[in-house]
This record gives sequence, structure tokens and C-alpha cells, in this order.
Amino acid sequence: MRPLTEAETRTVFEKLGKYIGENIQLLVDRPDGTYCFRLHRDRVYYLSEKLLKLAASVPRESLVALGTCFGKFTKSQKFRLRVTALDFLAPYAKVGHGPELAPLPRPLTAPHGYAPLLQYKVWVKPGSEQSFLYGNHVLKSGLGRITENTAQYQGVVVYSMADVPLGFGVAAKSTQECRKVDPLAIVVFHQADVGEYVRNEDTLT
Repeated sequence: MRPLTEAETRTVFEKLGKYIGENIQLLVDRPDGTYCFRLHRDRVYYLSEKLLKLAASVPRESLVALGTCFGKFTKSQKFRLRVTALDFLAPYAKVGHGPELAPLPRPLTAPHGYAPLLQYKVWVKPGSEQSFLYGNHVLKSGLGRITENTAQYQGVVVYSMADVPLGFGVAAKSTQECRKVDPLAIVVFHQADVGEYVRNEDTLT
């Protein structure tokens, strides 16, 4: 277990920035304490400094995991976000001031000291939830709603129509393009979904 290098930190933050923008800072400087990222066996973990101090007393070879796994570095040093990060991506992608505060009324007006975050979300129709949860892309026919002004290749958090976070992906089409594409066209490229807790439970630590 070690701190991330400058290059690794940049890679991780660039990936997170696609989903939560500048709110990355709010993941580190939280009102309930200071949090950090640590690398252990090619996996990036998010944890409090309090937990970090406790983990330091555990021999490296005996340490399986610590905190929340946000993703993993591949052999080519690319960082891949995992669905285990969804619980942190979804709240910060909703509003610009974090999960501990109530949602802001529309139009968004952030409290002093906070910058409102652009929201990039996609809602899938009930009939398409299962398909997404099996690892498939979202088709136009299964698209319920999409945030206005979403650009192509923008990172998006995927929700059910009941506002339950299901996973995240990358917009294959912009908001404008989604209005006129074929029903079988892919509108969101699948990246991760909560179905992985069942499909890949042995590798999500």
C-alpha cells in the first residue's frame, strides 16, 4: 500500500472528472474528516486517514483490501473505474455540494463556497434496466431521459426512472443526436453496473 504517484493521481482524477467534475476535491476534503487515495496491488482505494492509520499496522502481504475500491490500473497503466465507486459518483453527480446536504432547488443555486456541478445523467426505462444490469449498452429505445446539453463521449451516471443509481457509462450520442437517432442505436456505452456484484463478486475487492 502506497500513495499514488503524480502521474497515477492525474490519471485517476481525469477519469473521475468525467463524471463528477471539480467535485473531486469534495471527495478529499469532507466535513467528516480527511480522505485519501491509496494504491494496493494495482487497485486504487478511497479511505479516511483514520482507517489508513489502522491499516498501516497490517503487514502488506496480509492486507486484502481497505476502504472502497474505486478502480484498477491495467498492465498498460490505464485506469478503469469499477462499480464499487458508484456510491460516491452518484451523489456528487446529482448536486455540486455533496451527499450530506439536501438537493438544491432548480435553478441550481449553490451555497457560498460551493460551485454547482453540471449534471450528466441518463435514466433508462423499466424494460431496459435488466439489459443494462447484464452489461449491455443502452439503446435509444430504452432511453427514458437524458440531461440537456450532454456532449458525445461525456461520462454519465445511469439511473432507473425511480432515480436509483444503476451504474455509469459514456454517452455515445449527444442530447441533440438522441432525439433523432434510430431506436436501435446505442446512446450510452456501458462501463459498469450494479449487476457486477453478482456476476463478478470474486474480483471486486
